[in-house]
Amino acid sequence: MDHLQVNHVYQWMEITNDKIRKNKENLTTLDQAIGDGDHGINMARGFQEVMNKLDKENYEHVADMLKDIAMTLMSKVGGAAGPLYGTAFLKMSMSLKGQDATYANFSQAITEAVNGVKQRGKAEVGEKTLVDVWSAVADQLPKESQFSAELIVNTAQEAMETTKKMMATKGRAAYLKERSVGHLDPGSVSSFYLFEALTDVIREEE
Repeated sequence: MDHLQVNHVYQWMEITNDKIRKNKENLTTLDQAIGDGDHGINMARGFQEVMNKLDKENYEHVADMLKDIAMTLMSKVGGAAGPLYGTAFLKMSMSLKGQDATYANFSQAITEAVNGVKQRGKAEVGEKTLVDVWSAVADQLPKESQFSAELIVNTAQEAMETTKKMMATKGRAAYLKERSVGHLDPGSVSSFYLFEALTDVIREEE
């Protein structure tokens, strides 16, 4: 698999929606420990709305689909997650506008997504946020020349698990200081589900 097409992105969102729905309670439990407890509910509602939107439209270009995903997440996902996920997909859309989603272009789009999320959330790597997972994936993608399910899922999982050892310095969890250590960051876990869903699409094409 050397580039993403519209049907791949649709499958990516469909599988993500399924994973978020099935793990809604897990995300809620994680967020109750160090956040405000609504991450699972918000993400499940947001990605279901994404599917509702995608099912109503016909897309020719990946960038147009990514833009609608972004706008839906921004308007339907509450808390900090909506603007952050929405920004990530919007930056990907902007990066891919007018060009095919080749592996190289997609890799650059993920880098642009990370830059956008960092700017929007005023966050950096190591602060126990979803930036940790997105940034790790963005750093690894240029090391390959085509989509590698193993590289993406292993990188995302390792980065997600690393957040358990971190002390939060950003977001609501930062108020807990040392007590935030020992808990996975909910945004990193939902980001892992997102990238894991992408690898499911890649594996179907292999």
